[in-house]
Amino acid sequence: MARRAQPLTLAGGAAAIVVVVLVVGSLVAVLARAEGASLAPGDWAAVRFTLWQAAVSAVLSVGLAVPVARALARRRFPGRALLVTLLGAPFILPVIVAILGLLMVFGRAGWVNDLGGALGLSPVSVYGAHGVILAHVFFNLPLATRLVLQGWQAIPAERFRLAAALGMSRHDIGRHIEWPMLRGVLPGAALVVFLICTTSFAVALTLGGGPRATTIELAIYQAFRFDFELGRAALLALLQLAVTVGVGALALGVTVPEALGRGLDRVVRRWDLGPAWWDGACILLAAVFLLTPLLALLVRGVPSIAGLPASVWVAAGHSIGVAVVSAVICTATALVIAVATARAGRNARGIELAGMLGLAASPLVLGTGLFIVTYPFVRPDTLALPVTALVNTVMALPFALRALAPAVQRVESDYAPLAASLAMSELVWVRRVLLPRLRRPLGFSAGLAAALSMGDLGVIALFADADSATLPLQLYRLMGAYRMDDAAGAAVLLLALSLFAFWVFDRGGRVDADA
Repeated sequence: MARRAQPLTLAGGAAAIVVVVLVVGSLVAVLARAEGASLAPGDWAAVRFTLWQAAVSAVLSVGLAVPVARALARRRFPGRALLVTLLGAPFILPVIVAILGLLMVFGRAGWVNDLGGALGLSPVSVYGAHGVILAHVFFNLPLATRLVLQGWQAIPAERFRLAAALGMSRHDIGRHIEWPMLRGVLPGAALVVFLICTTSFAVALTLGGGPRATTIELAIYQAFRFDFELGRAALLALLQLAVTVGVGALALGVTVPEALGRGLDRVVRRWDLGPAWWDGACILLAAVFLLTPLLALLVRGVPSIAGLPASVWVAAGHSIGVAVVSAVICTATALVIAVATARAGRNARGIELAGMLGLAASPLVLGTGLFIVTYPFVRPDTLALPVTALVNTVMALPFALRALAPAVQRVESDYAPLAASLAMSELVWVRRVLLPRLRRPLGFSAGLAAALSMGDLGVIALFADADSATLPLQLYRLMGAYRMDDAAGAAVLLLALSLFAFWVFDRGGRVDADA
């Protein structure tokens, strides 16, 4: 057994070391460059705005998610399963695509202002702090709804049966059954949303800016691209790292233990439903808010695809290449780290944490460190695509590892003793035992990594020139040039490529597994 375990274990350990060197090395470069640097007066305003907008976005996202999740938990209707599935779509939806959809609805020439103009109302602007918060609520309301809905679905059906036997009112059920669940779920959900909102570079880049709507990550970008003050950018990167690590550590410690106990996994049948119109209104308003921007984008973008300029198609090719490379490297790295974790015994926790280091630093922080390291030796634009693929791999690695680690652990515990008794070689183990039973999680992990990489607008903005832009960056440039028809067509193309990349990898794993 020890001999069979050695090659993959060594590969997993080596991969974990590479991830640690990459992340920690980038942070050390940032720390060294920040020595002696000072912040500009507006940088502290960026720190305050980052924390303020993240707090407001988290409160609104979680607050609005509660009635939507409660309605979904209490009601059964045709299309409910599809709607719940669609709530997970914003996770792989390219941020810049969703932002353009919001502009089609809420922008100066959007549907809302067109309707307001017909009614004689003054136009509204979506740019600034309120636009950043609107976009964050759009992205995080589905996530918060899923998290809160899982809490409701985790309440044992026996609790509601007992409440019915005791003749409890809706108010009593809310106080004694639902509120304890919310007290355990909401703080963690709010902190997750808060953390996401502190690292949303594309939202701040597109809808923010100016002294009153600049986040830390946007300030890093401006220090690079406009002022080329590497020391100040490094110091801002350290502040960003402190925020993300601090909030992440807090999120790990706030979850209240579940006090509702276990049940028999029966289907919850509710009699305390209350008025159906309220639940229906909550679900309908949420669906309209989330789906209207995408509808507006499709209406304007689909007719423009055929006339897209050549630069868009070149950028699309760059994005496809980066996505494929990121998916392959990320999935392979996650697999060997998962195997090493399953076989490492007492060292398993350390190897797994090494793979999770991508959660400790945002892409802009890693990009800052890599820029500082490579700038004295190589022109940054020549490394734009490889560095983007590398950083996207590190960012997607924690999600791939979470998908693969439990499945690898089950395969090791179920089949490793038999393989050892048969003196099965490592190659035969991988081909005949491991990979056939991991096709589904491998396909999902590769699809997720490809989709996230396809839509990323982060580190590429630091390195790219006109010839090495990816599709999200080219889309942003079209928006900046007010070529909105071309931008809409490019956004639809990016959306299609992202969804197709996820579907191809995920479906590939399912087809092979079903066969």
